[in-house]
Amino acid sequence: MIGDKGFRISKGQSRWVVFRGADLYLRVSAALLLLTAVAIPSHAGKKDVLQYGAGLIVNVPLPEPEVAQVVEDVAQNTIIRGTKEYNKDEYITGAAAATSTPVFRAWTEGGKVFYKVRKQALDPRNFKDSGDVGTLAVRYVVQPQGDKNTVLRIDALFVEDFRRSVHLSNGSVESSEYKDIQDRLQAVELMKKETAEALEAKQQQLAKQNFGLGSDTVVLSTPPPTAKSENTNGAGTTGQVASAPAAPSSLASPTSAMAQQSADELPAESLEQHVAELRRQVERLIKKPGAPLKSAPFHTASTLKSLEPGLEVLILISTPYWYGVETHDGQHGWIRRDQLEQVP
Repeated sequence: MIGDKGFRISKGQSRWVVFRGADLYLRVSAALLLLTAVAIPSHAGKKDVLQYGAGLIVNVPLPEPEVAQVVEDVAQNTIIRGTKEYNKDEYITGAAAATSTPVFRAWTEGGKVFYKVRKQALDPRNFKDSGDVGTLAVRYVVQPQGDKNTVLRIDALFVEDFRRSVHLSNGSVESSEYKDIQDRLQAVELMKKETAEALEAKQQQLAKQNFGLGSDTVVLSTPPPTAKSENTNGAGTTGQVASAPAAPSSLASPTSAMAQQSADELPAESLEQHVAELRRQVERLIKKPGAPLKSAPFHTASTLKSLEPGLEVLILISTPYWYGVETHDGQHGWIRRDQLEQVP
């Protein structure tokens, strides 16, 4: 017999039911009550429709190194989205990156594999029949699909500590983690586009400052296609390249003071100044004893590689404390400003 705060039933057994505020005791069949409960629509029936354990597989139209870098950052951010602990916040915190976990079988199908694990998770939501305390783990698999595409697979599982029972995800964790990855990839691509546009605009501005208007810049950097020089017979011949000696009259529009200098001094001196100025603006050297190339502009971000002192890098973006740079092998990352020095 159960107290006056409720009742419990189990299949194949009989129970005494106490109704609050009444003195009437009824003995009913538990089996009959179970049949009645089945006829009443409930949220449990809707939950069974969900596909548990399907995971997520998506093709990302970006090279594998870029995707792997962002996935590694997400695996290290201590947050598991798309779930929450029993009666707690909107997502689970306190997770840690791992190279492996017994929650999943060893991955043998190639690619780069990352794990994010949260131990002592209390009854996380969106896992089939989850309960009790256990380990929640997310696995990310990054596989190249040619040079410009990447296959990303995400799976999540919850395993109870006491009974060791495995609970499958309904896909909420996988889709939420992918949304975080997708947002970061879009931010990286936007940063690269804006950086390229800003660098191009800066180079155009420097060219105008050093060479005057556009017509002068064309003359000094590349030979005009119709430039002519007079020969002894008066016939026109194709002009030489800008670095070759030529009479000042062969310049298309000598409007600046530099255009009045002799041709054998102007192009070499001006181009040298232009190159030196560009180097000062966009190139830096790694200071001793070297510097880590970070995946994001903060100290706790993962280290992509260690750069040796004296190595040149190209500045793509500048913040108050960090530079976004590109190495000679085309890798992008972040370096603290105080770890770089100007090219002499």
